[in-house]
This record gives sequence, C-alpha cells and structure tokens, in this order.
Amino acid sequence: MNTKISRATPNDADSLTQIAISAKRHWNYPEVWIQEWLPQLTISEGYISANEVWMMLDAEKPIAFYALSQSEEGYELGHLWVLPEYIGKGIGKQLLNHVLERCKLLNITTLKIYADPNAQPFYEKMGAKKIDEYHSDLFGEDRVLPIMEIIVEASLPER
Repeated sequence: MNTKISRATPNDADSLTQIAISAKRHWNYPEVWIQEWLPQLTISEGYISANEVWMMLDAEKPIAFYALSQSEEGYELGHLWVLPEYIGKGIGKQLLNHVLERCKLLNITTLKIYADPNAQPFYEKMGAKKIDEYHSDLFGEDRVLPIMEIIVEASLPER
C-alpha cells in the first residue's frame, strides 16, 4: 500500500459518500436501514467546506476518511469510515491518531464520538471511554449507540 493522509476538498464529496455507505453495509445491516441512514452517510460539498475532513489515499484513491466537527457541546468525530477491503489493516488507527494530532493543534481537549455499536471495541482499544448511550427508534427496534469520548493528551512543549 502506498498511503497518505490529505485534506479533503468539496470535489471529494461523492467518493467519501461511497466510502461511508460501503463501510456501513460491511456490518450487514438490513438494506432498509441503510436507506434510512443515507442522509447521515451523504457527505456534501458544504459539509467538507464547513468541517475538518481528512482522507486516506492509497495511490491517490480515497479509501477512508474522517470528519472533525464542532457543535455547541464541543468537538465530535462526525465520521470515520474505511472501505471494507481495507478494514483490519491499521487504516482506522492511523486516521484516529491523525484526528488526535489535529485536536492537539487546535487545543481540543475532549473528543466526543457517537459510535456505531460495531466500532465500540475499536474506539475502546484506542483509548475512548463509553460515557452514555443514544437511543433511537428504527422501524420499531430500539437502536442504541454508545456515546464515547477520548480525552486528548496535550502535547508537551519541545525542549
């Protein structure tokens, strides 16, 4: 693999949307659920312009991305998606480490994550703690998302 991380541009919106949808389908959710989630999985040009969106490229092809967004409550990992064929190859770990470095540069001390339940073990391994749950009704089923957070360690000044 010949990978690099670079800032996404509005022109990358369609590619990033396809990554998000493919990654969500990887977990074998019912297709009716995927269709319900399309608005949240769609990455618009405006979203990229308004948030920090970074992508992992393999030989110039986008294979994964994340978005760091700000709300009234603080900063949130709005997205972190990896194409299914690249899952398990350390791409998510590299991107999350990049997020944490960006947080240090931006003086962000706490990063909130509304995680897919399948991703909870990954985030825990990366140092996130479950702090709450978000419940929603999805076609009569109670869907529970773990709400997690990572405390970002401040960078020590170089001596």
